[in-house]
Amino acid sequence: MITPVHVGIIGCGNISGIYLENSKIFDAIDVVAVADIDPDRARDRATQYGIPKACSVEELLADPDIDLVVNLTTPDAHGPVALAVLNAGKHVYNEKPLAVTRDEARALLDLAAQKGLRVGCAPDTFLGGGLQTCRKLIDDGWIGEPIGATAFMMSHGPESWHPNPTFFYQPGGGPMFDMGPYYLTALCVLLGPVQRVTGSARISFAERTITNEYNYGDKIQVNTPTHVAGTLDFASGAIATIITSFDVWASQLPRIEIYGSHGTLSVPDPNTFDGPVLLRRAGAREWSSIPLSHGFTRNSRGIGVADMATAIRLGRPHRASGELAYHVLDIMHAIHDAAREGRHITLRSTMTRPAPLPTDLGERSVDA
Repeated sequence: MITPVHVGIIGCGNISGIYLENSKIFDAIDVVAVADIDPDRARDRATQYGIPKACSVEELLADPDIDLVVNLTTPDAHGPVALAVLNAGKHVYNEKPLAVTRDEARALLDLAAQKGLRVGCAPDTFLGGGLQTCRKLIDDGWIGEPIGATAFMMSHGPESWHPNPTFFYQPGGGPMFDMGPYYLTALCVLLGPVQRVTGSARISFAERTITNEYNYGDKIQVNTPTHVAGTLDFASGAIATIITSFDVWASQLPRIEIYGSHGTLSVPDPNTFDGPVLLRRAGAREWSSIPLSHGFTRNSRGIGVADMATAIRLGRPHRASGELAYHVLDIMHAIHDAAREGRHITLRSTMTRPAPLPTDLGERSVDA
């Protein structure tokens, strides 16, 4: 048993609920404060989840009892808030994406290195039982050498359900920056770093109408591509196709498939922690449903924070790392750049596949 790391959360919006709920199940973390630009929202979250302190962002950053800050602000604030956290001498874990621009994200990693601090970043869904089972199957050779992959995130956008959907249609949003991190993180964890990309992108509808119960009928001006297609050349030699869209009414495409020299692996939705995991090896006439080899199959958002806290205590690398998140950010920008410039782009960033989780971990501990 390690001593829990004291955690503060900045940003008490829609996503904060699951982080606060799950903070109670991980032994490695203890959320001691929440902050938001709206003081009432911070107080409501603190009351709802039994957090001892609701305060301003400035008060949270000045609190010497807090070692790690989880940054759940909107994407445009990920970079500035994380810089403030690091300058306050605390480790930071951002919601995805790591930052809006490469320069902003690079500044985070450089400052953290200078100060001896850590940067982590969502998504942490790759630590769930579904994707960890896929990782084990690939590493154990069940599909042979991976030669290709496809990934599809097809939807018609979040304006029908999200209480504040405007930012999804601004720079730093769009389907690639909103949902692409789940798919690209999964692909990088399964196949390794990407070496070169190309892509195409468009804004299909210049204006969107909100149909949720909160702002019904309001209009959103769209300022970022909403249908994005990319081709990824992995350093390993595998080639992947990815499409992310907010412009599709319906689709029957798979989420992710990995194609190997000896079989095909059907990967579950990378925005979840569970299965199903399906395998069809060469010569087989049907798909086989593979039992999950790992735990954390419920909605375990926050496992990346718990793993980071454990890594801080034990002095090992954390899995949902800034390096991985920066590489994913670089890929997303490169796809947009390639679409705009009409060329292939060779990436300057890279990453090391994070260590797989052991198969025998309990649902509270990530101490390996």
